[in-house]
Amino acid sequence: MRTPIIAGNWKMHKTAAEAIQLAHAVCEAVVDINGVDVVLCPPFTALGAVKTIVENTKVGLGAQNMYWEEQGAFTGEVSPLMLAELCGYVILGHSERRQFFGETDEGVNKKIKVALAHNLTPIVCVGENLAQNEAGETAAFVGGQVKAAFAGLSAEDAVKVIVAYEPIWAIGTGKTADPATANSIIGLSIRGAIAEMYSESVAQQIRVQYGGSVKPDNVDSFMAQPDIDGALVGGASLKPDSFLALVKGTL
Repeated sequence: MRTPIIAGNWKMHKTAAEAIQLAHAVCEAVVDINGVDVVLCPPFTALGAVKTIVENTKVGLGAQNMYWEEQGAFTGEVSPLMLAELCGYVILGHSERRQFFGETDEGVNKKIKVALAHNLTPIVCVGENLAQNEAGETAAFVGGQVKAAFAGLSAEDAVKVIVAYEPIWAIGTGKTADPATANSIIGLSIRGAIAEMYSESVAQQIRVQYGGSVKPDNVDSFMAQPDIDGALVGGASLKPDSFLALVKGTL
């Protein structure tokens, strides 16, 4: 039985002071909730502040990105050594990083390997754009992203990775994939690709989230699907009431 996980990706929102307030509210709201892993992913500037709030609670902490080198002349980047002191998770390959900042499958693969080497749990994002979806290319494209992401990983490391299926056309648009369709893509293109690379057993151990305009009024329909193990949430994670409703919806 895979434990569901819900992660709030705050993106470029919240000052350190605002992040502290939100983290306090989330920690208090979920104190009596069990059976789901809850992770907050604030911007880099708030990681240290939020760390002090979530310590000794059941809420995990994640970063939104990471570079693959431990140190060096890489102005503006954040290394795995820096993150390992602060958090336990890191989002890698988010579509916005790929779209606006030129991230590649090769770069994402490098980051995954380095994250695992520093005991950081990668939340690896995959997903198609609208043109690919309408052209019927989703299965092949997503499967290719998964195989590129997991290239060179041992089975022991592969099962530590969390995958987030985020159709790009559904992120922040108010549109969502049909839950049954999303489940089918996850089963065939994500777990299927992993089974080809390793085994069906490995594929079934990996947790796969859905992301893309997940809200309290639709999370139940996604969580009812057998291959969906949680959600990577954007805007709906910025208010404690809606995030709490999402957490409850994963149970």
